[in-house]
Amino acid sequence: MALEIERRFLVSLDAAEPWRAHVAWQQRLQQGYLSAGASGFTTRVRHDGAAGAWLTLKCAAAASQAVRHEFEYPIPAADARGYLSAGASGFTTRVRHDGAAGAWLTLKCAAAASQAVRHEFEYPIPAADARELLALSSQQLSKWRYGLDLPDGDWVLDVFEGSNAPLVIAEVELSSPDQPLAIPPWCVLEITGQGRLSNAALAATPLSAWEPLERNHLLQRAGAPSSCLG
Repeated sequence: MALEIERRFLVSLDAAEPWRAHVAWQQRLQQGYLSAGASGFTTRVRHDGAAGAWLTLKCAAAASQAVRHEFEYPIPAADARGYLSAGASGFTTRVRHDGAAGAWLTLKCAAAASQAVRHEFEYPIPAADARELLALSSQQLSKWRYGLDLPDGDWVLDVFEGSNAPLVIAEVELSSPDQPLAIPPWCVLEITGQGRLSNAALAATPLSAWEPLERNHLLQRAGAPSSCLG
């Protein structure tokens, strides 16, 4: 079963942006979350007991009760078994597009062992499918993602746009939950496992929709200038 082992940190909003000295690459990402339930998407995994397995997304089309949007992708049989044993009802389903040819469909759910560990299944999909899925998603966010040349893991840093600005969050993927990690000084607060600051939660309830006291408290922890508070 695929596992994502990740720690997350609130990044200082220091105008000098010391993290930029470590940037190795960058991309702008648009991502949406596909809601489940009768009025939203169903996510189905199907396995034929041998080598055949498929992941299918469906949701109703407005035009007719007989018409549905459907997206189906072949997946490895091992992923199908892992997805089912992880408990499909606890998954978030995300579509991500980099504005060019890159697009991915990602399924995630929490693992019992640790807040830093999640089951994760990710597949490249056609960019046209991603654009159509984003158009069907009511919960979206956009951000600039930067890859960082820091030690001890695979570091990325996200600068959020729009209603989640000026939030900046760093993430590092590790090989084990207890792996030693040198945390940069501009990572001012660990937020691993804080559900309200997950990307899915920020798409549903962006920072601008938080109660002012809660929003300002978080931004003050990050050292935001007074112009960002209010």
